[in-house]
Amino acid sequence: MTETRPTVAVFRPDDDRLTAAVETLESLGVDPLGDPMLAVEPGGTTPRTDADYVILTSKTGVELAAAQGWDPAGTTVCAIGESTADALEQAGYAVDIVPEEFTSRGLVDRLAGEVDGARLEVARSDHGSAVLLDGLEAAGAYVHETILYRLVRPDGAGVSVERAVSGDLDGALFTSSLTVEHFVDIASERGVRDDAIAGLNDAVVGTIGPPTKDTAEALGIEVDVVPADADFEQLARAAIEFLDE
Repeated sequence: MTETRPTVAVFRPDDDRLTAAVETLESLGVDPLGDPMLAVEPGGTTPRTDADYVILTSKTGVELAAAQGWDPAGTTVCAIGESTADALEQAGYAVDIVPEEFTSRGLVDRLAGEVDGARLEVARSDHGSAVLLDGLEAAGAYVHETILYRLVRPDGAGVSVERAVSGDLDGALFTSSLTVEHFVDIASERGVRDDAIAGLNDAVVGTIGPPTKDTAEALGIEVDVVPADADFEQLARAAIEFLDE
């Protein structure tokens, strides 16, 4: 008799990140349900080059800036996490600062003692946390934000909502606050919000970091797993270990 493998939903942009996430889950012995809750709309912009520090917050932002020919010569380049730092290095950029804690708050804490009076450029999506801008301004920096891309909900998203309603999800992995919000928005539009959230709460829910956890819990979703680092493979492994228990 063939043992049924647990089904785990994953919410990533419908590009190589979703493909990689599905492959990771398959390698860990579960049936992945890829539900692309995000799509990227490039803004055709680049980070300003007249700042003392420039902050990149995602692999997507790095790739878009590089494609536009961005040159950060003479600027201190900061990456909010390892995946962003890796993307910068792969694109040929030097990385000067990566905070120990891969969050907006972690980067604010890392820079707070040295940016009073400095010009900082924050280049990211249109859904970036206010924590970064507010924290750097409070530290005395002159902060400018450039929107490199917009994050929208793609057509066809939401297969996981129906699976949650029917009780056919064993796990769900949210990789940003926006993926949580889009899941709940779809459920609300379909008139099944309470049932979808109940289905999630009967499953193992993992979020990639504390901000995503806070968003989920504020919307009534119980979070079981948050990895030590904001890394998808860590999230997947931690959730499946919890599921096995």
